[in-house]
Amino acid sequence: MTQIDFYTQVEDKLQTACKLTAKARSLGLRVTLFCPDRDTASRLDRMLWSAPATSFMPHCRLDDPLAPVTPVLIDTTGDNPLHDEVLINLHSEWPACFSRFQRLAEIVSAEDADRSEARARYKFYRDRGYEIRTHDLSTQRAG
Repeated sequence: MTQIDFYTQVEDKLQTACKLTAKARSLGLRVTLFCPDRDTASRLDRMLWSAPATSFMPHCRLDDPLAPVTPVLIDTTGDNPLHDEVLINLHSEWPACFSRFQRLAEIVSAEDADRSEARARYKFYRDRGYEIRTHDLSTQRAG
């Protein structure tokens, strides 16, 4: 069953996605970043060129010919995942393909609308029997 983690009270969702991607890659895991639109995908693509600052994060879009051999993929459709390790969701709704993955990370900002959408996703997963872990990232900023 998919392991689901909610990262809440996030200041910058894309920056957090980059950090989670770097952590997953340090563990040797492949990552798919599920973006709501091409603009978000482009911004995330640019950010991954410099995150982390001390190394290169090999990544490409799902439709790139190198996608099958690239460890970090940026996807806007969710139609045909190329691996099943880590999915980072940046959509406002749950990804239809989430149960194919070993891990799902949901990133939630402090904005009311985003929190409301995240509550609906949380309830969706919980009602289907998934165990969910929550990580409040506001406590990490305070120290």
